Amino acid sequence: MKLTRLRHITVLIIILSLLGACTTPQKPSNEGAVATSTPTLTITPTTNLIVKPEWWKSAVFYQVFVRSFYDSDGDGIGDFRGLIQKLDYLNDGDPNTTGDLGINAIWLMPVNPSPSYHGYDVTDYYNVNPDYGTMDDFRELIEEAHQRSIKVIIDLVINHTSTQHPWFQQALNPQSSYHNYYIWRDENPGYSGPDGQKVWHRASNGKYYYALFWDQMPDLNFQNPQVTEEIYQIARFWLEDVGVDGFRIDAAKHLIEEGTDQENTGLTHEWFASFYQYYKSLNPQAVTVGEVWSNSFEAVRYVRNQEMDMVFNFDLARSILTNINNRNAVSLSNTLTFETRLFPKGSMGIFLTNHDQDRVMTVLMNDEQKARLAAAVYLTSPGVPFIYYGEEIGLTGQGDHRNIRTPMHWSAERMAGFTSGTPWLFPKMDYAEKNVEDQLKDPNSLLRFYMDLLRIRSQSQALQSGELSALSSSSSSILAYARVSQNEQVLIVLNLGNQPQERVTLHSVEGLNPGTYRLSPLLGGQVNTTIIVEPDGALQEFEFPATISANEVLIYQLINSTE
Repeated sequence: MKLTRLRHITVLIIILSLLGACTTPQKPSNEGAVATSTPTLTITPTTNLIVKPEWWKSAVFYQVFVRSFYDSDGDGIGDFRGLIQKLDYLNDGDPNTTGDLGINAIWLMPVNPSPSYHGYDVTDYYNVNPDYGTMDDFRELIEEAHQRSIKVIIDLVINHTSTQHPWFQQALNPQSSYHNYYIWRDENPGYSGPDGQKVWHRASNGKYYYALFWDQMPDLNFQNPQVTEEIYQIARFWLEDVGVDGFRIDAAKHLIEEGTDQENTGLTHEWFASFYQYYKSLNPQAVTVGEVWSNSFEAVRYVRNQEMDMVFNFDLARSILTNINNRNAVSLSNTLTFETRLFPKGSMGIFLTNHDQDRVMTVLMNDEQKARLAAAVYLTSPGVPFIYYGEEIGLTGQGDHRNIRTPMHWSAERMAGFTSGTPWLFPKMDYAEKNVEDQLKDPNSLLRFYMDLLRIRSQSQALQSGELSALSSSSSSILAYARVSQNEQVLIVLNLGNQPQERVTLHSVEGLNPGTYRLSPLLGGQVNTTIIVEPDGALQEFEFPATISANEVLIYQLINSTE
């Protein structure tokens, strides 16, 4: 199929939707059957698709695996009501309190019904997993979150479904209208996936279907316009009827294959460009963040061309952890500068690890000082931060995905305070040493460090949206940069080394606001010194007036000396 043909199809879908009936998409009443007709779409067009402010650009997201977060009813499985009970830990809605993280957005891993514990093989896009509660429970979660100024986005898993989805069950019949919802061949094409994996699987009907990740996850055929219409209906349902604030798009780069080309194809980009226009027509402040697990040059195309609002930056995440492990400040500074210049402002999801990767504390060899450095880098750098649940208390885990999705440690009590029953998966053995309750009581804990960083970020326009200005240092162990907005400048200095550094000089050729400044501590001790920034924005050989301890993080606001 040519790109122009796909464009015409998707435009036709939107036009037909505009002329369609005015009902909200409803779930078919017979849950076990495939709907014989699809819900109609209604779009209220907007004259300006992008409405300011784009809230996500100043947000901090917290990634939640509901199954492992908190169990409210003792069945051993985390649930929506458990998450409601823990919302005050994430953000209690009062900026004057200090006992909450202060995040203002949640990304929920899949909440749809699924035969798998992880939920990435969906059987019903119009309902929630009964393990987690009811749709009424979910709506209450959205309402309670919004009352605390917390936005909620959910995983939208559209690259594939479960083999148990009614669409696929009907698609096994070649005469069914659902047959072309999936990708079929009479003979095995014989080629493999991008990682050498088997992608063609024999079905009970004797034909072969395409499933990139697993034979239980058949890929949808987005070259069939009916599939696109289904996904539009699903997106509308969750945005308008349920009230979520957006979607994390799973496996985005794999959406449409072109022969043996299975990643970041032209048709994939075409589809997301049309989908962007569609969901913005429903709600201009709805957000998408794409999982495009590719190099930054490939990933950035999705945001430069208005296909998504954000994508995750996997290259930067790897660089942060690698360079902190190697204590290489120069390399990390270069990467930060390159990546932040590559991505449009507010379009880069910045993180350390997620549910598919070894946990931060494990990657950093259980070194809490390195974990603090990593947190400081990504929570003070440009981009939109995503914190993986438990990262803030130092949860560990590696290898099998279950090991990095274990229950949250709430206390030193039985089963880490996660459940009063038998947990679906046992928590890590170190929950008596690593838990929320104890770390809240310790002003020097990793959790309190995260809270301090998030509080500083929430009160600083420069840290939320300012430009990055890298500073060179006389010490190869020192990472230094400034965040610069029109009315504020913040200096960040980190010693990635394991030795104190004295008489460190910092230098920059451009990027700062001219003037004479004193340093006001946001994190770290008071220093008595003056910084002079030249009219051209250069900082000439500024000698830091204090010893910078090993693994130390210092954050200062530059205050005009006349104030």
